[in-house]
Amino acid sequence: MKRSAVRDFVVGLFVLAGLNAIAYLSMSVGNLSFRKAGALTLFADFDETGGLKARAPVVISGVKVGQVESITLNKDYRARLELSLDESLKLPIDTSASIVTAGVLGDRYISLQLGGEDKELKSGDEIRFTESAVLLERLLGKFMYNRDEPKKE
Repeated sequence: MKRSAVRDFVVGLFVLAGLNAIAYLSMSVGNLSFRKAGALTLFADFDETGGLKARAPVVISGVKVGQVESITLNKDYRARLELSLDESLKLPIDTSASIVTAGVLGDRYISLQLGGEDKELKSGDEIRFTESAVLLERLLGKFMYNRDEPKKE
């Protein structure tokens, strides 16, 4: 009888470890993280988000420093992004934000390019210099329909 209780206990530990591993993998794949209380929150307005989604990464020089918390419309009907960044970042006020694509048809993310000013952005500030997403469909449409064609006589 004692062997059965020990075996059941060990099996239970393996089941708990497996469930914890599944929960961790689910959160990692879903890019889910819990918002830190001291996170640096910045805002940026864009004309076109091009399929950018909430929880998309925010990177500086290819290193993830935060994520997009929410995407809403502002009063001018532009996309307003709320960015949650690492609280230890010291970003100049002339920092710019661009929506870029990972690869040719990959996911969209925010890339920050640092400026050269001495003043720094504080939590709640707005990134003034933004570059919207480039839509491949629009570029192809312009190329196909706006090129010069030979005149017919």
